Amino acid sequence: MRVLAVMERLYPQAATELVHRNPFELLVATVLSAQATDASVNKATPALFQRYPDAFALAQARPEEVEPYIKTIGLYRSKARNLVRLAQRLVEKYGGQVPKDKASLQELPGVGWKTATVVLGAAFGVPGIAVDTHLTRLARRLGLSEARTPERIGAELEQLFPMDKWVYVHHALILFGRYRCTARKPKCQECPLYADCLSRGAW
Repeated sequence: MRVLAVMERLYPQAATELVHRNPFELLVATVLSAQATDASVNKATPALFQRYPDAFALAQARPEEVEPYIKTIGLYRSKARNLVRLAQRLVEKYGGQVPKDKASLQELPGVGWKTATVVLGAAFGVPGIAVDTHLTRLARRLGLSEARTPERIGAELEQLFPMDKWVYVHHALILFGRYRCTARKPKCQECPLYADCLSRGAW
């Protein structure tokens, strides 16, 4: 598929921009990234992870103790509550480790389908295309999917690309949407997929 060829040329090493050192840090960062930018999360997490380096440490915290570390991130109060409960669940059910299956991940506080898919792919290499606002926008503009829900869009995208490319496609399309095919001022004049875009000429 031409889209895949273009992504591989533009972003040969595409990966998550959330800075992390292990699956626990990636899980926490991904929960924090909901309705927030990766950049804002990356500014907050170094101090957070220094204070709470693993699930055992975070499970002992009170939400109000976590809040100052993530106050610059949207919805920080509810996220602080979810992170503490998430850490407690990891300790109680999984020995402090991040589970490697989607059903178990989605049972964790603050973790939905998208977060679970991101963590499984980036931390454990489990195939899946997680869908955020960038992928939703690109899927429509490029005619890849007209579905309404992220889960359905993800399923339709997975039909279009080889399974061993699913995780890569997720990250590459996010980068393309974040830096080139932006919501308000897409860089159409330098877009290698302009001929394929159903929205061409709209900007």
